Amino acid sequence: MDRVINSKFLRPLTVNYSRGLWGMCRASTLPLIGLLLWTSVQTQALSSVEEQQWTPAQAAEWSAQFPWIVGFNYAPRSAINQLEMWQEDTFDPVVIDQELGWAADIGFTMARVFLHHLLWQEDAETFTKRIDKFLAIADANNIDVMFVLFDDVWNPLPQLGPQPLPRPGVHNSGWVQSHGAAILRDLNRHDELESYVRGILSRYGQDNRVAIWDLYNEPGNLNAIAYGSVEVNEKPKYSLNLLAKAFAWARDENPTQPLTSGVWRLKNGRWRGADKGDDGAALFDFMLQNSDIISFHSYENAANTDKAIQALEVFERPMICTEYLARGRDSTFESLMPLFASKNIGAMHWGFVSGKTQTIYPWRSWVSVIRFWDGLFSDEPDPWHHDLLEADGSPYRLSEVEFIRTQITSAGDPIDVN
Repeated sequence: MDRVINSKFLRPLTVNYSRGLWGMCRASTLPLIGLLLWTSVQTQALSSVEEQQWTPAQAAEWSAQFPWIVGFNYAPRSAINQLEMWQEDTFDPVVIDQELGWAADIGFTMARVFLHHLLWQEDAETFTKRIDKFLAIADANNIDVMFVLFDDVWNPLPQLGPQPLPRPGVHNSGWVQSHGAAILRDLNRHDELESYVRGILSRYGQDNRVAIWDLYNEPGNLNAIAYGSVEVNEKPKYSLNLLAKAFAWARDENPTQPLTSGVWRLKNGRWRGADKGDDGAALFDFMLQNSDIISFHSYENAANTDKAIQALEVFERPMICTEYLARGRDSTFESLMPLFASKNIGAMHWGFVSGKTQTIYPWRSWVSVIRFWDGLFSDEPDPWHHDLLEADGSPYRLSEVEFIRTQITSAGDPIDVN
């Protein structure tokens, strides 16, 4: 694709971060010595982050290079998680090319794709060769890419090698976190991840095929139902420390693409974290105060999502919803795409082709795992939770694909969400 990124986006900016620093100090309950060390590390990271954040005007000018962003979170149907997607033995460019071709035929323009630090640590050279191959396939299909570097969701004990088979009827039974509990719970190990962030950003930070860097997916997610017994105690504090470092490392590599980390704790149209008394306030504040473009997740209906958007509009930055689609909760293409289009908010739903991630099943399918019995979803659920296409490329609902195409061609028409 022939998009050129203007170097003016690299100009530094000083941002008042008093709110976020207050939130971090308030959140810590470490002993005094640990708190002093914690605050020192955070302050050093934040000083680097603040100086280079894009201005709202720079972010708007970047956004103007794109049509309305419409995309999806992507893992091929042949992969249960990020590791199976990217490991040499299971990396499948034929399937990837086929599926991204289906996406292009529908009209999608961007894929959100998760990387993993273990692959970099194992063999950075061969990992980046596979990333190069993926980007070439995406570019040939006119699909821009948003890479995600870290992820706090699902299994906190990732391991290289053969990945498990899906648990029948269970949503995302094999997805793994990137860094994982062992590194996250040890502040002294966070710097082990620096070479991964810097290496990826150094190699692809000027690459026009990469549109956005989503540095950290759902930091602080406790995964209480599925993995609570092996999760990190007081996880949000540790996630915040790593998030600040990730932004500092990424800023230092001076990419031409915007950096973001999306707010995600939404309930009944209100962001948990927006109030200083919330347990997620420090993370929420940091993400919004340091992202070049605002990204967020919404698995709620249009009215609640619109309320949440209004709370984010005060930042006067381009916005992208990087996760939506939970059909049973009225988070659907039909309910949300018109809202996003009318406000020029990027729309990226979770899941594309039904496969080994099994995200057609709802989150509550994990109840059968916790209670040590099967059968909660022995049959295909109705409706599907996530995903758009069957494994053969046919639509789960033809009406949805037709609706998506119509929305893409008519983006910007006003709507009423009340």
